[in-house]
Amino acid sequence: MERIEGAAVGRCAASPYLRPLTLHYRQGPPTCPTRRQRPAAPVWLLPCPQPVACSECPASSTPGQNGAQKSWDFMKTHDSVAILMFNSSQQSLVLVKQFRPAVYVGEVERRFPGSLAAVDQDRPQELQVALPGSAGVTYELCAGLVDQPGLSLEEVACSEAWEECGYRLAPSDLRRVATYKSGVGLTGSSQTMFYAEVTDGQRGGPGGGLAEEGELIEVVHLPLDGARAFADDPDVPKTLGVIFGISWFFSCVAPGLGPR
Repeated sequence: MERIEGAAVGRCAASPYLRPLTLHYRQGPPTCPTRRQRPAAPVWLLPCPQPVACSECPASSTPGQNGAQKSWDFMKTHDSVAILMFNSSQQSLVLVKQFRPAVYVGEVERRFPGSLAAVDQDRPQELQVALPGSAGVTYELCAGLVDQPGLSLEEVACSEAWEECGYRLAPSDLRRVATYKSGVGLTGSSQTMFYAEVTDGQRGGPGGGLAEEGELIEVVHLPLDGARAFADDPDVPKTLGVIFGISWFFSCVAPGLGPR
């Protein structure tokens, strides 16, 4: 997994997963509350005590922002699912470990600024500075893209649990944790996280991902006793989903497990 050779970066000419686009739009301040009744805010949101900027209210308007023309580059991609699994046989959380090219290249550029300067060339340019593959390895929840028409989110999650971790799950085994936006500045896609309790008896396959898709995934069992420290350790490369999942587990599941 961590042996990376001949790393070269080039422009992405076409991809079934990503589509770069630009949104052009005009944006003005919120409509003045004296002219239009605004929808009631959810009860957990408090109104801002400051006056709302509006072209009809000169004292509170913001110069240059009313109807300003703007543009924003973004990437159209698929929504996704993530599955937090608790193995009750081992009293551990089930994570996956894999090499992420974007993380690897980001680390190269972060440590050696200018390494991606040749990316605009017609052909891929080999990185002049190489790092060990461990620079791109991250710990994550089992997850996958929602790119198969006709399947529910639960069915996609069950498929990923089998392919990546080798656990057989049915949609009824899943508990929906949350749906949230990920990559709001770049993709704006949605991810839905599920929770499932599993046992060693439900593991009928090796996991590891689909070889035909180039996946090379390692299944990792994180003992509960060290899970909080793992989540808090800034030197362990992990996704926000892992941190949120561990926090949610100890808040919503662990109290009902009893003594361990």
